This record gives sequence, structure tokens and C-alpha cells, in this order.
Amino acid sequence: MTIDHLTSLHGLPIHDFPAEDEGSGPLPPAGDVAWRLSRNQLLTGEESFETCWNRFLDTVDPAKVRALVLGAGAYGSEADGDDPTETVGRLVAAAGRLTGLEALYLADLNFEECELSWIVQGDVTPVLTAYPRLLELGVRGSGDGFGEGPGLRLTPLRHEHLRTLRLENGGLPGEVARAVAACDLPALRRLDLWLGEEYYGCTTTLADLAPLLDGDRLPALRRLGLRNSEMQDEIAAAVAGAPVVARLTSLDLSLGTLGDTGAEALLGGQPLTHLRELDLHHHFLSEPMMQRLRDALEPSGVKVDLGGREQAEEDEGRYVAAGE
Repeated sequence: MTIDHLTSLHGLPIHDFPAEDEGSGPLPPAGDVAWRLSRNQLLTGEESFETCWNRFLDTVDPAKVRALVLGAGAYGSEADGDDPTETVGRLVAAAGRLTGLEALYLADLNFEECELSWIVQGDVTPVLTAYPRLLELGVRGSGDGFGEGPGLRLTPLRHEHLRTLRLENGGLPGEVARAVAACDLPALRRLDLWLGEEYYGCTTTLADLAPLLDGDRLPALRRLGLRNSEMQDEIAAAVAGAPVVARLTSLDLSLGTLGDTGAEALLGGQPLTHLRELDLHHHFLSEPMMQRLRDALEPSGVKVDLGGREQAEEDEGRYVAAGE
């Protein structure tokens, strides 16, 4: 799967903050777009990300910025991105100016800029603490680096307003999954976790996910994604009996190694006919199993996405959509 740049965030179109030499044409109103800041000084000789960041805060009205996307320069591999601790530090320091910020996406990098597994991340807890009214947070990548840092980390916390949390990576650390499960997020409506592969750093287990599935946490949750996993059959079996499913409108088990065993567990578990959407795209299901899923769910109005039927590789078997 080719990972590309975002085209929108929080319902707002992406607008790239222009470089210094791109002219002085009018900029859109600060709250009408999601601003993307991306600089690759190593390859193009552009201004540094720090310079870009400071110029952005001095050019737009930061108090009216609603959505912000940080790309190359702010993040990258150890060779071409800032230390994520520095990037998070800039965000924390600007919290008193970005008072209207509702949505934030960290590390919007495509495969040409940095492979998913190479993106260095750090502790994102300070961002959530500094922006208590943030509604949406997306984070791409989970790698370590910069002095053998720990990579993506989150400390359990309470956040009153967060509605959407997306962690997209090729290998989700178990510590992060456990931290998400331990957070107190009373407003969270959408949780999207890419688990990835052990080879690329996934240490998340079904036991780590159990608190998310038992229904006692995240009272507002309506959209759950447990995706891009090499243990997708096992996740499907766990979801089939999970109490949280009864209150969902959307269930996403896409991008992973789902086969007939996992689909059979879904069909044999609790009813899924209350769902609006069941996303299973990028899968390894047989044609008969695909038809069984359609016959069981589509008459009740469930939109079932069975696109991207894959064939297991002869040498390596099934594969996730986004690993390296």
C-alpha cells in the first residue's frame, strides 16, 4: 500500500504554508484550511523547519488556526527529520498562541519522503496536556532513533475533549496500546490503531487490547479500527465476542491478514447487523466467504467493504498493507 499525504483533516482541506520565495499572494483565512508545514532542508536547501514554524506563527493569526499538519522537517528518519522531542516542544511552547487548535496530525510523510517504519516518533503526551481542548490527534510512525530513543510513547492521562485518535504505523508498541487503554477519554468517538508487524516493532498483544474491547472504557466510542495487523484473524475472533461492539456504528479490521478463519469467527459471534460499516478491505478471504459476509450483513443495511482481495505470497504467506 502506498502511503500518501493527507488531503484533508478535521473536515478542512489541506493548504501548504508557502516557502519564503513563493511570493506574497493572499493566504486563506486561518480557520478555513488545515495548514501543512513541511520542509526538507537536507534535499532541497529550503529554510529549516524551525524557521518555517516561526514564520508561520508570525504570518497567520495563530489563534484562529483550527487544524495543523506537520510533515517533513518536523518529522522524518534519524537522517532527515528533527528530533520529535524538539517538534513536540515547539507545539507545547506555542499552545498559548494556538488557542483555537482543534485537530493535529504529526508526521504527514509519504513513502518518497520516509518509509513508514523509518519515521521517528517520541512521547506525544505533552501535546495532549498542552492542548486540553484538542478534538483530533493523528500520529504516523512509531520508530525510535536519536540516541536510541524509545520511539512512540504515551502516558495514560485524562483528556476531556478528544474525539478522534489515530495511530498509524507499521509496528505498534505494546506500551502504547496499554497506555491508550488506560487513558480516560470520555469524549472519544473514533479510535483507529494500526498494529503492524513484529518485524517492524509491533509488541501489542490481544491482552493489551482487551480493556478496549470489554466495554468498560471509552463510553462515547462509536468507530473502532484495529487494522493492519499480522494477527488479524485473532483480532477478529476477539472482536466477535467483545462487549464494545454492541455500541459501535463502524468496525474496521482492514489492511491486515484477515482470512476465512477470522471471518468465520465474525459470522459466528455476536450480531453485527446494527453496524453501518464493516471495513475489511485488503484481506485474504475466499470468494465463498466474501459472499457469506455480504449475505449476512448487507440485507440489514451494513456497508461491507471487501475490496482489495489479496493472494498469499508463496514464500512469506499473508502480509499487512503497511509494514516498512
